[in-house]
Amino acid sequence: MNVCKKPRHKSAYEWVVVIWLLLVFSVTPFAHAEYGDIVINNFSDAAGMRPPIFPHWFHRIRFRCKVCHVDLGFEFKAGGNKINMAKIIGGEFCGACHNGEAAWSVENCDLCHSAQFGTPTQVHKNTLQTLIAPIGARK
Repeated sequence: MNVCKKPRHKSAYEWVVVIWLLLVFSVTPFAHAEYGDIVINNFSDAAGMRPPIFPHWFHRIRFRCKVCHVDLGFEFKAGGNKINMAKIIGGEFCGACHNGEAAWSVENCDLCHSAQFGTPTQVHKNTLQTLIAPIGARK
């Protein structure tokens, strides 16, 4: 009797994700936020962790806005949520999916916490950032 299970072959999607993760996290020590990514730095600097980069469009092409912004309760504003690791581990916010079953779990900190220290909470290269001058800027 053969007790070894036949190895499950990765789908094309899984290979793309694996290659993407290898390229992003092996080439540079810090990931760079792309257009539309959300850097969340409400508590990270104070905790001595790099801020997480949330790849908004990577998630948006897979899910409707309602999934995160209604069902999971994410505000429609960068930094509008009081997200911390205790809540994520408890299944709130990111932890609703990133639980080791639906998506990877929290054991690999660098998969999310990849921005440079001191990066402010922001939507990276948000259209509003280019259209609205900062308060106190000269006209």
